[in-house]
Amino acid sequence: MVVVLAAGCGRQVYHRVRPGESLYRIGKAYGVSVQRLAQANHLHDPSRIEVGQRLLIPGARREVPVDVVTPKDVQSSTGFQAKPSMRDGRPPANVRGLFAWPVASGSVTSGFGPRGRGFHDGIDIAGTQGAPVNAADDGEVIYADSLPGYGNVVIVRHRGGYATVYAHNRENKVREGQQVRRGQEIGTLGDSGRTSGANLHFEVRQDNVARNPLYFLPPIVVTGAQRP
Repeated sequence: MVVVLAAGCGRQVYHRVRPGESLYRIGKAYGVSVQRLAQANHLHDPSRIEVGQRLLIPGARREVPVDVVTPKDVQSSTGFQAKPSMRDGRPPANVRGLFAWPVASGSVTSGFGPRGRGFHDGIDIAGTQGAPVNAADDGEVIYADSLPGYGNVVIVRHRGGYATVYAHNRENKVREGQQVRRGQEIGTLGDSGRTSGANLHFEVRQDNVARNPLYFLPPIVVTGAQRP
């Protein structure tokens, strides 16, 4: 539900908290820090929010589906940092090659795992601006739009509880609800959102928990990608 109110010279968007959402997840989806969310909503304890609570999202233009956009996480006692939870656990050995590399060539410039005060939920693959970004497997597009931080992003849901995320695209070439095939072009590599150059941010989620994509990809396709 989106609640939009006139306020001074701008418009305010409120997000209604749903089960399983933390302030960290909500902030990550909207590209707003936990600190800023807490201040805007006069929250003395950012780790305590309730299902059904309305939160003002500074700078947002519309409500976004947090459960689709951001993977599950475990909130710290302060609410300002997410712990990796099961995201760094090794999956079963038979998933190697479950997904295809989403780009034909490039270099893995940032790996999966803790990064600064947060957690990098995928890998970054630097490549040529405008190069095709391809679906890693058959599936349904469940999100295709622009998000703060992610830029132009596509999320595809696959069989077996998996989903893949493709962010910083120069252009999205699919729409929500569309069925795609493994290897089909779904966007072009770009530098939209918060990034230092042309690259693809790629995630693999299992039951909406972020996992290391290198466990699920063929070991040798993209330059710089090392088998974990």
